[in-house]
Amino acid sequence: MNRLQDKHVLITGASAGIGKACAQHFAACGTRLTLWARREERLDALRSELERQHGVSVATAVVDVRDRDGLARAVDAMVSGTGVPEVLVNNAGLASGLSRVQEGEFEDWDRMIDTNVKGLLNVTRLVLPRMIERNVGHIINIGSIAGHTVYPKGNVYNATKFAVRAITEAINIDVHGTAIRVSSVDPGACRSEFSQVRFHGDNERAQMVYQGFDPLVPDDVADAVVYVANAPKHVTISDLIITPTAQRNPYLIHREGH
Repeated sequence: MNRLQDKHVLITGASAGIGKACAQHFAACGTRLTLWARREERLDALRSELERQHGVSVATAVVDVRDRDGLARAVDAMVSGTGVPEVLVNNAGLASGLSRVQEGEFEDWDRMIDTNVKGLLNVTRLVLPRMIERNVGHIINIGSIAGHTVYPKGNVYNATKFAVRAITEAINIDVHGTAIRVSSVDPGACRSEFSQVRFHGDNERAQMVYQGFDPLVPDDVADAVVYVANAPKHVTISDLIITPTAQRNPYLIHREGH
């Protein structure tokens, strides 16, 4: 049963990877979309694709979740235009670097903390009160299995995803007594731009991450996100962990030939 028809869905980090796949899957359900990301050309191309393929309404805006003033303007513009979203997918996030703490780069740490933690909080702080006013809304945070188990050299990225997990649980408590739902979808190894970003554009090193097994792809995660969003309104799926079958925790992956 499709319970998402005509609902307004806001997705951050929508220009690529899991965010883009979520936009495609929600569009297939007939939702109205607001898509935010930093890359305007990709957003424009995605909007054209979704409008052409699914005939849905798609609004886009160039937004950096680290920029609170820009976010405030984007939220005001969205509310006055397409209205308050009924579903918020906090997808914008990244990993930057893979090193021991004693060798870590401050710039990498700031980038991850500012995007994965503060960015998620920034968006939620501006959107959630409007959901509460209407007593309608569902926040879905894209976490990670890295928020459940620490892995070697993951340190600060792990910390940000543990924070996302804690924030998700805390928001769920904070909205007690309302109809607002709060969920987390936590993927394992997923082939996307994630590793390219982590390794600062080193594509060869990024592809080695996925050698010898079948990783998740963004469509797998988007399918899970839509499943969570489509649950009956009296049902909350608080945390959904999704991994490739070859992966048993963040660092235990069965690779053929190894």
